[in-house]
Amino acid sequence: MYLDHLAVERGLAVNTISSYRRDLDRYAATLRAAGHSRLDTVDERAVTAYVRLLREGDAEHPPLAAASAARAISAVRGLHRFAAREGLIADDAAREVRPPVPPRRLPKALGVDEVRRLLEAVRGDDPASLRDAALLEFLYGTGARVSEAVGCAVDDLDLTDGSVLLRGKGGRSRLVPVGGYARDAIAAYLVRGRPALLAHRRSASGARSGARGGAGSGARDGHILFRNARGGPLTRQGAWGILRQAATRAGLSQEVSPHALRHSFATHLLDGGADVRVVQELLGHASVTTTQIYTLVTVEKLREVYATSHPRAR
Repeated sequence: MYLDHLAVERGLAVNTISSYRRDLDRYAATLRAAGHSRLDTVDERAVTAYVRLLREGDAEHPPLAAASAARAISAVRGLHRFAAREGLIADDAAREVRPPVPPRRLPKALGVDEVRRLLEAVRGDDPASLRDAALLEFLYGTGARVSEAVGCAVDDLDLTDGSVLLRGKGGRSRLVPVGGYARDAIAAYLVRGRPALLAHRRSASGARSGARGGAGSGARDGHILFRNARGGPLTRQGAWGILRQAATRAGLSQEVSPHALRHSFATHLLDGGADVRVVQELLGHASVTTTQIYTLVTVEKLREVYATSHPRAR
């Protein structure tokens, strides 16, 4: 019942529901082993003991990191809260149980010069190079998640207006500006790159259709913006590969992921004076708390500059 509530009324993604189901299945098994056959017999001590079990592990499960344990406890707290609200139990035994606090890790952002080197490493006039340049300019110029980038459709773009509709987590969409460098790279790709890549797909589909005596079905995904070498939609893994190759050519020593460009987008905006609420909207964060971690990056940078520049900083 609770999982149905999450799927239907709260509209959580399928993967999120699957994670909740696994977490709650383990919770139910732990309660049964402790002698609790019904949720209304569970007290706060039992929930607290479960938190400790998650962190310590057992014969069947390794210890969970704070972030994973916090997610599991979030599922448990939600279950108890739902059951109490529906009158299935008298008291919410998990109400006062606090999940472990994960250590706050600062996102790794590239410097402005490193991003410039990365973007300049994919210049070329062949279809694949035009696509690679457009993809990386798109990621850095919009702050899009890699899933949003590879899921973007041509019709989601308005290059005249300089905007794109990004379809994010939980079915939430947002309209984001597209800067001049990204617009130019995408326009070149749309004219000289994408049609050539799509021609490979039409050629392959035509050959298969002729061999089978029927019509091809490649047009179903023909609206996707970024295409692979065979003309099909570019995948997340394909985007990772493009970025890794560009980082190698640019001589970047650190591991560079598509999310690193998203981090760089946010950090460079804040360094340039953007308001954190504006950055929140651009990133598509549901809560400004998520965005505020980027302000810590900026503070760390300021602290480093102060420590190396001020004569009385020691």
